[in-house]
Amino acid sequence: MSENMCRSVMFSRIGDASVLELITEPERKPSIGEVRIAVEAIGLNRAEVMFREGTYLEQPEFPARVGYEAAGVIEAVGEGVSGFEVGDRVSTIPAFSMGTHGVYSEKAIVPAHSVARYPENLSAKEGSSIWMQYLTAYGALIDIAKLEPGQVVLITAASSSVGLAAIQVARAVGATVIVTTRGTAKLEALRVAGADHVISTDSENLVERVTAITAGAGAQVIFDSIAGPIIEELATAAASGAMLIEYGALDDRQTPFPLYQALAKGLTIRGYTLFEITQDAKRLNKAKAYIYEGFETGALVPVLDRNFAFEDVADAHRYMESNQQLGKITLTL
Repeated sequence: MSENMCRSVMFSRIGDASVLELITEPERKPSIGEVRIAVEAIGLNRAEVMFREGTYLEQPEFPARVGYEAAGVIEAVGEGVSGFEVGDRVSTIPAFSMGTHGVYSEKAIVPAHSVARYPENLSAKEGSSIWMQYLTAYGALIDIAKLEPGQVVLITAASSSVGLAAIQVARAVGATVIVTTRGTAKLEALRVAGADHVISTDSENLVERVTAITAGAGAQVIFDSIAGPIIEELATAAASGAMLIEYGALDDRQTPFPLYQALAKGLTIRGYTLFEITQDAKRLNKAKAYIYEGFETGALVPVLDRNFAFEDVADAHRYMESNQQLGKITLTL
Protein backbone atom coordinates (compact mmCIF):
# COMPACT_ATOMS: atom_id res chain seq x y z
CA MET A 1 0.00 0.00 0.00
CA SER A 2 1.36 3.44 -0.93
CA GLU A 3 2.43 5.56 2.00
CA ASN A 4 -0.12 8.16 0.86
CA MET A 5 -3.04 5.74 0.84
CA CYS A 6 -4.62 3.62 3.56
CA ARG A 7 -7.37 1.07 4.05
CA SER A 8 -10.41 1.94 6.17
CA VAL A 9 -13.74 0.34 7.01
CA MET A 10 -16.89 2.34 6.24
CA PHE A 11 -20.55 1.61 5.60
CA SER A 12 -23.20 3.37 3.54
CA ARG A 13 -26.41 1.80 4.81
CA ILE A 14 -27.89 0.22 7.92
CA GLY A 15 -27.68 -3.54 7.99
CA ASP A 16 -25.90 -6.70 9.00
CA ALA A 17 -22.15 -7.21 8.96
CA SER A 18 -22.11 -7.42 5.17
CA VAL A 19 -22.58 -3.63 4.92
CA LEU A 20 -19.03 -3.09 6.23
CA GLU A 21 -16.80 -2.16 3.29
CA LEU A 22 -13.02 -2.13 3.16
CA ILE A 23 -12.09 0.92 1.11
CA THR A 24 -8.82 2.53 0.03
CA GLU A 25 -8.64 6.26 0.66
CA PRO A 26 -6.02 9.02 0.67
CA GLU A 27 -4.13 9.36 3.92
CA ARG A 28 -5.63 12.27 5.86
CA LYS A 29 -3.82 14.93 7.85
CA PRO A 30 -4.80 15.61 11.45
CA SER A 31 -6.60 18.91 12.00
CA ILE A 32 -6.19 21.25 14.96
CA GLY A 33 -6.24 19.26 18.19
CA GLU A 34 -5.99 15.87 16.45
CA VAL A 35 -3.37 13.15 16.06
CA ARG A 36 -2.95 10.45 13.44
CA ILE A 37 -2.20 6.92 14.64
CA ALA A 38 -0.62 4.13 12.61
CA VAL A 39 -2.96 1.44 13.89
CA GLU A 40 -1.62 -1.95 14.97
CA ALA A 41 -4.71 -3.43 16.64
CA ILE A 42 -8.41 -2.66 17.04
CA GLY A 43 -10.69 -3.70 19.89
CA LEU A 44 -14.31 -4.44 18.99
CA ASN A 45 -17.30 -3.32 21.04
CA ARG A 46 -21.00 -4.10 21.00
CA ALA A 47 -21.62 -0.39 20.44
CA GLU A 48 -20.15 -0.73 16.95
CA VAL A 49 -22.57 -3.51 16.05
CA MET A 50 -25.45 -1.35 17.28
CA PHE A 51 -24.13 1.67 15.36
CA ARG A 52 -23.99 -0.39 12.17
CA GLU A 53 -27.57 -1.56 12.82
CA GLY A 54 -28.88 1.94 13.53
CA THR A 55 -29.79 1.16 17.15
CA TYR A 56 -27.02 3.07 18.92
CA LEU A 57 -27.14 6.39 20.78
CA GLU A 58 -25.59 8.05 17.74
CA GLN A 59 -27.12 7.63 14.28
CA PRO A 60 -24.74 7.18 11.34
CA GLU A 61 -24.47 9.76 8.58
CA PHE A 62 -23.37 8.06 5.38
CA PRO A 63 -20.78 7.16 4.44
CA ALA A 64 -19.95 6.46 8.07
CA ARG A 65 -16.77 5.44 9.80
CA VAL A 66 -16.96 3.07 12.75
CA GLY A 67 -14.92 2.01 15.77
CA TYR A 68 -13.95 3.31 19.20
CA GLU A 69 -10.77 1.50 20.25
CA ALA A 70 -7.43 1.19 18.51
CA ALA A 71 -3.80 0.94 19.58
CA GLY A 72 -0.78 2.03 17.63
CA VAL A 73 1.91 4.65 17.22
CA ILE A 74 1.37 8.37 16.71
CA GLU A 75 2.79 9.37 13.33
CA ALA A 76 1.43 12.91 12.92
CA VAL A 77 0.33 15.64 15.32
CA GLY A 78 -2.02 18.49 14.48
CA GLU A 79 -1.70 22.11 15.55
CA GLY A 80 -2.40 22.88 19.17
CA VAL A 81 -1.62 19.40 20.47
CA SER A 82 0.59 19.18 23.54
CA GLY A 83 1.67 16.21 25.61
CA PHE A 84 2.02 13.83 22.68
CA GLU A 85 4.62 13.46 19.96
CA VAL A 86 5.41 11.29 16.99
CA GLY A 87 6.48 7.81 18.10
CA ASP A 88 4.29 7.60 21.23
CA ARG A 89 2.55 4.23 21.73
CA VAL A 90 -1.08 5.06 22.49
CA SER A 91 -4.59 3.69 22.49
CA THR A 92 -7.87 5.50 21.98
CA ILE A 93 -10.43 6.38 24.64
CA PRO A 94 -14.09 6.42 23.48
CA ALA A 95 -14.62 10.17 23.68
CA PHE A 96 -15.58 11.07 20.12
CA SER A 97 -18.18 10.46 17.42
CA MET A 98 -17.70 7.09 15.73
CA GLY A 99 -19.19 8.36 12.50
CA THR A 100 -16.57 11.11 12.28
CA HIS A 101 -13.50 9.58 13.92
CA GLY A 102 -14.14 5.84 13.70
CA VAL A 103 -10.86 3.96 14.14
CA TYR A 104 -11.39 0.93 11.89
CA SER A 105 -8.53 2.12 9.70
CA GLU A 106 -4.83 1.66 9.06
CA LYS A 107 -4.46 5.37 9.85
CA ALA A 108 -6.90 6.62 12.50
CA ILE A 109 -7.37 10.31 13.18
CA VAL A 110 -8.80 11.15 16.60
CA PRO A 111 -8.92 14.11 19.00
CA ALA A 112 -5.76 14.26 21.10
CA HIS A 113 -7.84 14.37 24.28
CA SER A 114 -9.07 10.88 23.45
CA VAL A 115 -5.70 9.14 23.37
CA ALA A 116 -3.60 7.80 26.23
CA ARG A 117 -0.35 5.92 26.56
CA TYR A 118 -0.75 2.31 27.58
CA PRO A 119 1.64 0.25 29.72
CA GLU A 120 4.74 -0.96 27.88
CA ASN A 121 4.23 -4.51 29.09
CA LEU A 122 0.93 -4.76 27.18
CA SER A 123 0.71 -5.85 23.56
CA ALA A 124 -1.05 -3.72 20.97
CA LYS A 125 -4.03 -6.10 21.14
CA GLU A 126 -4.19 -5.63 24.90
CA GLY A 127 -3.72 -1.89 24.48
CA SER A 128 -6.77 -1.78 22.21
CA SER A 129 -8.77 -3.60 24.89
CA ILE A 130 -8.42 -1.22 27.82
CA TRP A 131 -10.49 1.90 27.89
CA MET A 132 -14.03 0.97 26.90
CA GLN A 133 -14.24 -1.96 29.29
CA TYR A 134 -12.39 -0.58 32.29
CA LEU A 135 -13.79 2.95 32.09
CA THR A 136 -17.30 1.55 31.80
CA ALA A 137 -16.83 -0.74 34.80
CA TYR A 138 -14.99 1.84 36.89
CA GLY A 139 -17.52 4.58 36.17
CA ALA A 140 -20.46 2.44 37.24
CA LEU A 141 -19.05 0.55 40.20
CA ILE A 142 -16.56 3.02 41.68
CA ASP A 143 -17.47 6.52 40.52
CA ILE A 144 -21.26 6.19 40.70
CA ALA A 145 -22.21 3.25 42.93
CA LYS A 146 -19.20 3.65 45.24
CA LEU A 147 -19.03 -0.10 45.75
CA GLU A 148 -17.65 -1.04 49.16
CA PRO A 149 -15.87 -4.10 50.59
CA GLY A 150 -18.35 -6.76 51.66
CA GLN A 151 -21.17 -5.54 49.45
CA VAL A 152 -22.75 -7.85 46.90
CA VAL A 153 -22.62 -6.88 43.23
CA LEU A 154 -24.66 -8.65 40.55
CA ILE A 155 -23.25 -8.46 37.00
CA THR A 156 -25.30 -9.68 34.04
CA ALA A 157 -23.93 -10.90 30.68
CA ALA A 158 -20.63 -11.25 32.48
CA SER A 159 -18.65 -12.90 29.67
CA SER A 160 -18.41 -9.65 27.72
CA SER A 161 -15.23 -7.59 28.00
CA VAL A 162 -17.04 -5.07 30.20
CA GLY A 163 -18.49 -7.86 32.33
CA LEU A 164 -15.05 -9.36 32.90
CA ALA A 165 -13.63 -5.93 33.68
CA ALA A 166 -16.42 -5.41 36.20
CA ILE A 167 -15.55 -8.71 37.89
CA GLN A 168 -11.94 -7.57 38.26
CA VAL A 169 -12.91 -4.13 39.57
CA ALA A 170 -15.37 -5.59 42.08
CA ARG A 171 -12.86 -8.16 43.31
CA ALA A 172 -10.27 -5.41 43.78
CA VAL A 173 -12.76 -3.60 46.01
CA GLY A 174 -13.42 -6.73 48.05
CA ALA A 175 -17.06 -7.18 47.06
CA THR A 176 -18.87 -10.49 46.66
CA VAL A 177 -19.36 -11.02 42.92
CA ILE A 178 -22.43 -12.76 41.48
CA VAL A 179 -22.63 -13.03 37.69
CA THR A 180 -25.10 -14.34 35.17
CA THR A 181 -24.68 -16.07 31.84
CA ARG A 182 -26.95 -18.00 29.51
CA GLY A 183 -26.35 -21.71 29.20
CA THR A 184 -23.53 -23.63 30.84
CA ALA A 185 -20.64 -23.23 28.39
CA LYS A 186 -19.05 -20.33 30.25
CA LEU A 187 -19.77 -21.27 33.87
CA GLU A 188 -16.29 -22.53 34.74
CA ALA A 189 -14.53 -19.79 32.79
CA LEU A 190 -16.41 -17.13 34.74
CA ARG A 191 -15.44 -18.79 38.01
CA VAL A 192 -11.82 -18.77 36.88
CA ALA A 193 -12.23 -15.11 35.92
CA GLY A 194 -13.04 -14.31 39.54
CA ALA A 195 -16.79 -14.63 40.04
CA ASP A 196 -17.77 -15.94 43.47
CA HIS A 197 -21.10 -17.25 42.19
CA VAL A 198 -22.26 -17.93 38.61
CA ILE A 199 -25.94 -18.22 37.68
CA SER A 200 -27.06 -19.84 34.43
CA THR A 201 -30.27 -17.99 33.67
CA ASP A 202 -31.39 -20.63 31.16
CA SER A 203 -31.66 -23.30 33.85
CA GLU A 204 -31.66 -21.49 37.19
CA ASN A 205 -34.01 -19.01 38.84
CA LEU A 206 -32.07 -15.78 39.18
CA VAL A 207 -34.08 -14.40 42.09
CA GLU A 208 -33.98 -17.65 44.06
CA ARG A 209 -30.21 -18.00 43.58
CA VAL A 210 -29.43 -14.43 44.62
CA THR A 211 -31.77 -14.75 47.60
CA ALA A 212 -30.03 -17.93 48.71
CA ILE A 213 -26.51 -16.56 48.19
CA THR A 214 -27.25 -13.37 50.15
CA ALA A 215 -29.36 -15.03 52.87
CA GLY A 216 -32.34 -13.00 51.73
CA ALA A 217 -30.63 -9.60 51.74
CA GLY A 218 -30.25 -9.18 47.96
CA ALA A 219 -27.56 -7.43 45.92
CA GLN A 220 -26.58 -3.87 46.81
CA VAL A 221 -25.29 -3.00 43.32
CA ILE A 222 -26.60 -4.44 40.03
CA PHE A 223 -24.70 -3.78 36.79
CA ASP A 224 -26.90 -4.74 33.84
CA SER A 225 -26.28 -4.65 30.09
CA ILE A 226 -29.39 -6.61 29.06
CA ALA A 227 -32.47 -4.52 29.96
CA GLY A 228 -35.87 -5.71 28.74
CA PRO A 229 -38.07 -7.86 31.01
CA ILE A 230 -35.14 -9.08 33.13
CA ILE A 231 -35.15 -5.74 34.92
CA GLU A 232 -38.11 -6.95 36.99
CA GLU A 233 -36.13 -9.98 38.18
CA LEU A 234 -33.15 -7.80 38.94
CA ALA A 235 -35.27 -5.42 40.98
CA THR A 236 -36.70 -8.39 42.91
CA ALA A 237 -33.16 -9.65 43.57
CA ALA A 238 -32.00 -6.21 44.74
CA ALA A 239 -31.36 -5.28 48.35
CA SER A 240 -33.20 -2.48 50.09
CA GLY A 241 -31.71 0.82 48.93
CA ALA A 242 -29.82 -0.88 46.10
CA MET A 243 -28.59 0.82 42.93
CA LEU A 244 -29.48 -0.80 39.57
CA ILE A 245 -27.31 0.57 36.76
CA GLU A 246 -28.46 -0.01 33.18
CA TYR A 247 -25.65 0.42 30.65
CA GLY A 248 -26.82 -1.63 27.67
CA ALA A 249 -29.77 -2.97 25.72
CA LEU A 250 -28.93 -6.48 24.56
CA ASP A 251 -32.61 -7.36 24.81
CA ASP A 252 -34.50 -5.26 22.29
CA ARG A 253 -37.86 -5.85 23.94
CA GLN A 254 -39.54 -3.09 25.92
CA THR A 255 -38.02 -2.45 29.33
CA PRO A 256 -40.71 -2.10 32.01
CA PHE A 257 -40.21 0.04 35.09
CA PRO A 258 -40.40 -2.13 38.25
CA LEU A 259 -42.47 0.41 40.13
CA TYR A 260 -43.57 -1.61 43.14
CA GLN A 261 -40.11 -3.02 43.82
CA ALA A 262 -38.64 0.45 43.42
CA LEU A 263 -41.16 1.87 45.88
CA ALA A 264 -40.90 -0.94 48.40
CA LYS A 265 -37.09 -1.02 48.42
CA GLY A 266 -36.24 2.58 47.66
CA LEU A 267 -34.25 1.50 44.60
CA THR A 268 -32.14 3.82 42.49
CA ILE A 269 -32.45 2.81 38.82
CA ARG A 270 -30.35 4.83 36.42
CA GLY A 271 -29.05 4.75 32.90
CA TYR A 272 -25.33 5.08 32.33
CA THR A 273 -22.73 5.28 29.58
CA LEU A 274 -18.99 5.76 29.95
CA PHE A 275 -19.36 9.18 28.30
CA GLU A 276 -20.29 10.47 31.75
CA ILE A 277 -16.65 9.79 32.55
CA THR A 278 -14.88 10.50 29.27
CA GLN A 279 -16.53 13.90 28.78
CA ASP A 280 -15.57 15.13 32.25
CA ALA A 281 -11.82 15.79 32.45
CA LYS A 282 -11.62 15.57 36.24
CA ARG A 283 -13.52 12.27 36.44
CA LEU A 284 -11.60 10.86 33.49
CA ASN A 285 -8.24 11.64 35.09
CA LYS A 286 -9.31 9.88 38.29
CA ALA A 287 -10.49 6.90 36.27
CA LYS A 288 -7.24 6.68 34.31
CA ALA A 289 -5.20 6.83 37.51
CA TYR A 290 -7.29 4.00 38.98
CA ILE A 291 -6.88 1.87 35.85
CA TYR A 292 -3.14 2.48 35.55
CA GLU A 293 -2.72 1.49 39.20
CA GLY A 294 -4.76 -1.66 38.56
CA PHE A 295 -2.40 -2.65 35.76
CA GLU A 296 0.61 -2.05 38.00
CA THR A 297 -0.74 -4.20 40.83
CA GLY A 298 -2.09 -6.89 38.53
CA ALA A 299 -5.66 -6.41 39.73
CA LEU A 300 -6.69 -5.52 36.18
CA VAL A 301 -5.66 -7.78 33.29
CA PRO A 302 -7.31 -7.47 29.85
CA VAL A 303 -8.92 -10.75 28.76
CA LEU A 304 -8.59 -11.42 25.04
CA ASP A 305 -10.84 -13.85 23.21
CA ARG A 306 -10.29 -14.18 19.46
CA ASN A 307 -8.27 -12.18 16.97
CA PHE A 308 -9.18 -11.57 13.32
CA ALA A 309 -7.25 -10.04 10.44
CA PHE A 310 -8.30 -6.49 9.60
CA GLU A 311 -9.81 -7.54 6.28
CA ASP A 312 -12.01 -10.07 8.10
CA VAL A 313 -13.85 -7.35 10.04
CA ALA A 314 -17.29 -8.57 8.90
CA ASP A 315 -16.55 -12.05 10.25
CA ALA A 316 -15.40 -10.50 13.52
CA HIS A 317 -18.72 -8.66 13.82
CA ARG A 318 -20.64 -11.87 13.12
CA TYR A 319 -18.62 -13.64 15.79
CA MET A 320 -19.47 -10.91 18.31
CA GLU A 321 -23.16 -11.26 17.46
CA SER A 322 -22.95 -15.01 18.08
CA ASN A 323 -22.19 -14.29 21.76
CA GLN A 324 -19.59 -17.06 21.88
CA GLN A 325 -16.80 -14.82 23.12
CA LEU A 326 -15.31 -14.60 26.59
CA GLY A 327 -13.53 -11.26 26.64
CA LYS A 328 -12.35 -8.91 23.92
CA ILE A 329 -12.46 -9.57 20.19
CA THR A 330 -9.65 -7.85 18.30
CA LEU A 331 -8.43 -7.11 14.80
CA THR A 332 -4.76 -6.85 13.88
CA LEU A 333 -3.21 -5.10 10.93
